[in-house]
Parts: sequence; C-alpha cells; structure tokens
Amino acid sequence: MSNYLENLNWRYATKKFDTSKKIAPSDFEKLKEAMRLSASSYGLQPYKILIIEDKDVRTKLKAASWDQPQITDASHMIVLANMTDFGDALVDDYIDNVVQTRGVDRADLKDYAQMMKSTTVALDKEKKAPWSAKQAYIVVGNLLSAAADFKIDACPMEGFENEAYNDILGLKDQDLNASVVITLGYRSKEDDTQNYKKVRKSESTLFKTI
Repeated sequence: MSNYLENLNWRYATKKFDTSKKIAPSDFEKLKEAMRLSASSYGLQPYKILIIEDKDVRTKLKAASWDQPQITDASHMIVLANMTDFGDALVDDYIDNVVQTRGVDRADLKDYAQMMKSTTVALDKEKKAPWSAKQAYIVVGNLLSAAADFKIDACPMEGFENEAYNDILGLKDQDLNASVVITLGYRSKEDDTQNYKKVRKSESTLFKTI
C-alpha cells in the first residue's frame, strides 16, 4: 500500500502494447478477483464481465473499435456489459448467495429483499440501464488500480461502436449492453505516451471543503 500512489502515477492509458508479452495466468486470476470484489449497489453486481480470448472475435471487435490496435495487441481484453433490464431474479439470486455464504435464515432477509426490489427492480426500464452502467464503472476503477498495483498496463476504452459490439457478442438477447472495454498487458517501448507527464487538476481546483 505504501507504493499505491506511486503506482497510480506510473499507470496511464496504454496506446501500444508489447505483443510478445502476456499476463501470467496467476496474475490474471488476481485481476479477476479484484473485479469480483468490486463494490456495487447492495452488492447486486448488475453486469457481466466478458473475457474475450477468441482471436477472430477480437479482430471483429477491432473493426468496431475504429481499428484501435489495443483490441488485438493487448494480452487480455475485458468487456463490461451492464444489464439493460432485470426482474426479481437479480435480487433473489443475491439473497440465495447471502443465505449460502453467511448461513442465515432466508425469512430474516424477506424485508431487505423487498426493499431492494422496490428501489431497483421497480425502476422504469429506461432508468435501469444507466443505473447498472454506473455499477459497471466501479469495476473499471477497481481494475485499473489493481492492475497498476501489479504493474500491469491497462487502457479503458469507450471508443467503439456500441451496437456492433452488442451484435458481435450476442448481448441484446441477454438484456446486456457493452458499456466499456479494458485492454490489459504490458506497454511497448514504442509507446511515446508513457513518457508524457500526467495531467490532472490541482488539489485546490478539484477539491472543495464545505
């Protein structure tokens, strides 16, 4: 943890990956666990984390990403797909998990389950996707920080044709939507971006104490 801020300064949105370097399976498992442990509203995790390994699929997705090389050059590719619609099953599955994990009585969770349903499942359909997308973005922040801590490079990407991704990955039929992409691997020596000074707002500009 003493190197946490140093590692955040080290990270940047990698533009060119070294195609000869791959993330070790043991390290990728750590990144997966970091994503799994991400916070979400009520712990419901209303999204799916897609790990895109198929080379042909990644080639198709590259074409739908304005031919950005990270899509095929990076060691790993993640697509975070948020739920666009959901019903009681989202909460019921979570309650099942709580019962199994904590060994509590389901009856004791009845009111809590109903409360979650009244604030999430009861949302108008057009409000469900924006809510779930916000939850997915928490995973992005967690993944970027974890990757930096393991000295693994990453590039969060919104530069892609959303509808094309949904079609290629068959997401619509699953009430899912490709909201953000993260490519992971190791920076190329040829990526000049790594030498740029990090630009962020100053503390006095960004923070306001009330």
